[in-house]
Amino acid sequence: MQAGQIAIITNLHGNQVVDAWALAADEAGEYSSMDHTRSMNSSIYFEKGMVVVSNRRRAMVTLLDDSAALRHDTLLCPCNAELYQQLGCNGHHRNCSDNFHEALSAKATDLPFTPASLNLFMNVSVHSDGTLERHAPASKAGDFVALRAEMNLVLVLSACPQDITVINGDDRTPRDVAIRIVADYPEAFS
Repeated sequence: MQAGQIAIITNLHGNQVVDAWALAADEAGEYSSMDHTRSMNSSIYFEKGMVVVSNRRRAMVTLLDDSAALRHDTLLCPCNAELYQQLGCNGHHRNCSDNFHEALSAKATDLPFTPASLNLFMNVSVHSDGTLERHAPASKAGDFVALRAEMNLVLVLSACPQDITVINGDDRTPRDVAIRIVADYPEAFS
């Protein structure tokens, strides 16, 4: 994405979580950082008007709009092969970490680790005793978020393949999402 472009991510069925990462276009070693993002926004959640910042604390993307007015998760890690093994899966299971690295390899880019992801549409509550509770997404079919690139960047998205817990809804069925990159917003909807 070029600085100023907007990614509109639509949750077609309402239940799909999308793990999101950004990498600076000119330096893969600069990537979206959830710990710096939480510090910058003084919040464990990501909401409309907030910015995702890099590990160098530079603005990467801003949440311009959110049709469901959600509190998107910044705490939980992207799923990986080991998580699915712990959940009882035998053999390979698609996962967000592998999806991230496959997407980067398609751009001839490499990062030796998987950064924490911004978990769009993920519904996680934090209790006063510090425990987390995972819920089905609170979004509905057609809900969307609009993310504006604040620098030239590579945006990586993974429709989370979680089919064991309620992260992707009570029926535990991952589904497609739609993504559009536009130059103007809200003109994209006129």
